[in-house]
Amino acid sequence: MKIQKLISKLEKHHKKKLDLSLERTFNLLKKLGNPQDKLKNIITVVGTNAKASMCYSLKSILNQAGYKCNLYTSPHLLSYTERYIFNDNKIDEENLINLLNDTEKVLGDDNATLFEILTCAFIKYAENFKDNINIIEAGLFHQFDSTNVFKENLMTLIGVIHNDHFQWLENKSIEGVIHEKTAKLLNSNIFVNKQVNEEIRDNIEKSLEKNTSKKYFFGKDFNITNSENGFIQYQDELGEMILPEPNVHGNHQLYNISTSIAASRKIFNIRDKDVINGIQNISLKGRLEEIKSGKLKAIAGNNRLIIDGGHNISASMSIANWVKNQNEEVNLIVGMMKDKEHLKFMEAFQDIVNSVTLIDIPNQASAIFKEDLKRKLDKLKLNLKLSNSIEESIKTLSTNENTIILCVGSLYLAGEILSLN
Repeated sequence: MKIQKLISKLEKHHKKKLDLSLERTFNLLKKLGNPQDKLKNIITVVGTNAKASMCYSLKSILNQAGYKCNLYTSPHLLSYTERYIFNDNKIDEENLINLLNDTEKVLGDDNATLFEILTCAFIKYAENFKDNINIIEAGLFHQFDSTNVFKENLMTLIGVIHNDHFQWLENKSIEGVIHEKTAKLLNSNIFVNKQVNEEIRDNIEKSLEKNTSKKYFFGKDFNITNSENGFIQYQDELGEMILPEPNVHGNHQLYNISTSIAASRKIFNIRDKDVINGIQNISLKGRLEEIKSGKLKAIAGNNRLIIDGGHNISASMSIANWVKNQNEEVNLIVGMMKDKEHLKFMEAFQDIVNSVTLIDIPNQASAIFKEDLKRKLDKLKLNLKLSNSIEESIKTLSTNENTIILCVGSLYLAGEILSLN
């Protein structure tokens, strides 16, 4: 409760939750002594989806090779401490509270959004481990995001770019999203993940034409495929590798991992054995994560309980592709925020899941009510049901035998499930 009370206090430093500008960020960083200019080995991670997966898979590979990392990601599932990893360890709550209090004192009466304060605090504390590899995930877009404050970096990883957050754009199109995420990338090395379609991939390449970075594209400069014997084949200009299954679910994760592998081999010359060990030790929460013990798993019985925080169109496509490859019946539990494209998100699950149970996301005033969500989805070919709680929905589905209970639609929902469990 202490951290949440402090967060509520920090939110009062700006009347808007989001305000796309770098002026306030640079003002606070200047007051903090411009720590962004003292950090080395910056890796920037941008995109609509796949950012966290690329961050954690790259960190895992680098750790196996002996590198120490600082990692900044958002949002979190259970605690703000998840966003702050220094020297490969998550910050504890007391140190985070002290860090944020110190940052607020330096800010004084000046304006800054919560995310800007959180980002500046991370950059300042990272000074204590400035020689580490700094993996920094962008928040909203990139051009005016508070993570876009560095003069140089080692490389940029570009995840899946797709339609999302149009409300913050003048150009409300995929071209507008691509521009915001790529227009101000630094000139170094850029690794581009597999995209939803070739048109988006080509638009990204066109947007990067004036960027003088060395560019590496999935499908052209590196690739990954499943082989018949259950192993995975990775290829790039440095050679081929036969890889074991990673410890994360979904073919889309193979594409994310391959982007991290390409970057680790090209920039850090990582050995094959470290890549292999790295992909088997990825720590990734809330992305097709199977819950194997705990209160809610006990309620689910002999059914698999899996959560994914995916909440936009490209995420639903990836999750749906995973569902199609399962041998068990799949029943969804869905809760979403008001500002998401509910109909387009759920279209991907037509004819491939047995049922969809809609719930309200607990403790989230900006979540859509289940009744309103049902009215929006009634036109789809889905077996829709309503439930009053996470526990009730899982208990109802637990009467099945050997099925998959898959909870999707929001990272907030995933976080609530993990908390309850």
